[in-house]
Amino acid sequence: MITKANRNVARKRRHVRVRSRVSGTAVRPRLNVFRSNKHIYAQLIDDVSGVTLTSASTAEKGFEGNGGNVEAARKIGTMVAQRAIEKGYKSVVFDRGGYLYHGRIQALADAAREAGLEF
Repeated sequence: MITKANRNVARKRRHVRVRSRVSGTAVRPRLNVFRSNKHIYAQLIDDVSGVTLTSASTAEKGFEGNGGNVEAARKIGTMVAQRAIEKGYKSVVFDRGGYLYHGRIQALADAAREAGLEF
């Protein structure tokens, strides 16, 4: 019997591979994305000092609406970009977290670019 690998195990393997090459600094932090079925999360991370600089997610108290769709991902992309620019970060490195650059991940990235982040 052939067993199929778990999707999340494969994603984590891809993420580890990407993380060996992608790293955030204080000047150019890493924009990390995590998505679950119900929510989407985005963080700006300085890997040198190991600190999360700012974050946004659909699980926050002030967020209105469904968190598991493309529209919510767009809102979070805009929100994290605004918070990053307020703190003085204009340029970031995008870390898609092993997910395909499609759907919610792409919507978040496009919205962050439109709101002023460069990557």
